[in-house]
Amino acid sequence: MLAVVAAACVACAVAPAPGPAAPAAAKPPPEAASGWQAKPGWQFAHGAVAAAHPLAAEAGARVLRQGGNALDAAIAAQMVLSLVEPQSSGIGGGAFLLHWDGREVAAWDGRETAPAAADERLFLQPDGQPLPFAQAAASGLAVGVPGAVRMLEAAHRAHGRLPWAQLVEPAVALAERGFAVSPRLHAQLAAEATRRKLAADPQARAYFYESDGTPLPAGKLLRNPALAAVLRAIAARGSAALHEGPTAADLVARVRGHAVRPGRMTLQDLADYRPVRRSPMCTDWRLAWRVCGFPPPSSGFLTTMQILGLIEQVERRDAGALVPRGAALVAGVPGADWLHRYAEAARLAFADRDQYIADPAFTPAPGGHWASLLDRGYLLRRSALVGERSGGRHAVAPGQPGAQPVAFAPMPPQPEAGTSHISVVDAGGHAVALTTSIESAFGAGILADGGTGLPGGYLLNNQLTDFALAPADALGRPVANRVQPRKRPRSSMSPTLVFGAGDGQLAMTLGSPGGAAIIHYTAKVLVGTLQWGLDAQRAIDLPNFGAYNGSATLLEAGRFAPAVAAALRARGHEVSEVELTSGVQALQRLAGGTGGRIEGGWHGGADPRREGVVAGD
Repeated sequence: MLAVVAAACVACAVAPAPGPAAPAAAKPPPEAASGWQAKPGWQFAHGAVAAAHPLAAEAGARVLRQGGNALDAAIAAQMVLSLVEPQSSGIGGGAFLLHWDGREVAAWDGRETAPAAADERLFLQPDGQPLPFAQAAASGLAVGVPGAVRMLEAAHRAHGRLPWAQLVEPAVALAERGFAVSPRLHAQLAAEATRRKLAADPQARAYFYESDGTPLPAGKLLRNPALAAVLRAIAARGSAALHEGPTAADLVARVRGHAVRPGRMTLQDLADYRPVRRSPMCTDWRLAWRVCGFPPPSSGFLTTMQILGLIEQVERRDAGALVPRGAALVAGVPGADWLHRYAEAARLAFADRDQYIADPAFTPAPGGHWASLLDRGYLLRRSALVGERSGGRHAVAPGQPGAQPVAFAPMPPQPEAGTSHISVVDAGGHAVALTTSIESAFGAGILADGGTGLPGGYLLNNQLTDFALAPADALGRPVANRVQPRKRPRSSMSPTLVFGAGDGQLAMTLGSPGGAAIIHYTAKVLVGTLQWGLDAQRAIDLPNFGAYNGSATLLEAGRFAPAVAAALRARGHEVSEVELTSGVQALQRLAGGTGGRIEGGWHGGADPRREGVVAGD
């Protein structure tokens, strides 16, 4: 049954409402841009896999042909991504999974956790100031207890069809045989060479770079015998092969043995890790759709749906009704009037995100339930703050959805980084939206070989830098998303499933990488497909945009006419044209057989800003 479900609440003290956070600079892209590869959009009659690399998409499609279901295919694709897209995700990181079995949506939380020995001062220097982000991220301190493999294993026990080992085998074979370094991986290695995070780790330097220090060229055959050995053990023993024994000992040794900033992870932390099966959050939107996403510790669903809900309220206020289909598009791209509303709604939503959202096991929901942030009455009150002019970079205060304010400080802005996404549907009507991450490009820059002594390996995450580096504000008020033992850091990952509000039929599965901008990329595709009537590929192709609380209004560089930026500036926006490298993977149910489309089939879209494709039958 689809329903809005609130996470459990714990008691909290009452304090005066905090003021707005300091203005933020535009967030840098989490991974370097690597060009534009036009994608045609794909059509399939039965099932399909949309993934961030062609080898991963094809591995998932082969599993579907072998009789596997959507979850089986997603697992196979993700294991291959650990090898071919190491900068973004892998077995050393975490993941959020939404699964639809034709009857209900399940939300599987494989987010990393802080070690038991971690505390609020984890990233503070002796003078009490937080470490610079880049130094914190490239360290053992930043490595969270990985959860992706253990979560996928638990979800497979509940929903899988083919044997676990069969799903891991494609990645094992490819790691042994080797794969061609892609242009995007080469571009990421070239960009990373200037930061020298990988160069500081001997294992990583030897694997990713030539002997003279130059990044591996595109097209070079790259084998990974260490990862093959670790995956072979995972195929045989499941997640125990990663969380116990020699592979676990090697992981802990690399975290605690970091040359500059050793971490606090222990073997017990790895052994104790447990995924969490949560209730999804679902809400009706624009009368026709039911959108389901992940609850906290993800902020993705709540913030995305707050933005869209605020825009809906503003439309009703200003026009007396919802804006007609496609009316916001000017010359095929979002016009300045709609972008103004979006940016102002986004600032309000991000103010609430920075104030309230964190691990629900540690943090009370405002008003006692997370759905209070999407309450129509609350959104109506907040939408009154969206006027004809923008506040520019001036930060706005969070709202108060509950009867009493909470005693937290807003989290100051800090970078969020790289991720990958897989969308799958199968012939039986099952669907998956799986978003996985190791955080920054190449994670903490630590490559672990599982104790094999072989070349290659898998990268460890730096997810603990998704916590607030400074645990409190100048008044001593704690930040909700501060480091605490065994806590899960707040995320922006937004795996999303969409259903018809009337018939309950699955309409779409989607998600994206992109740090905090995941929220904007997801919102853009939802609006483009469900409101503006575009197919998924054309919606993904639309120029990107966004805003955060206290930041400039962001437009994707080179994608908007100068008149759009000028019109926004005339309304008070500070506009910044920047790279916004989304990586949306989406599958959308075809409504009928017109226009050459396959009746009852699926349309697949992959982001032209990355190298993903859609494969299937």
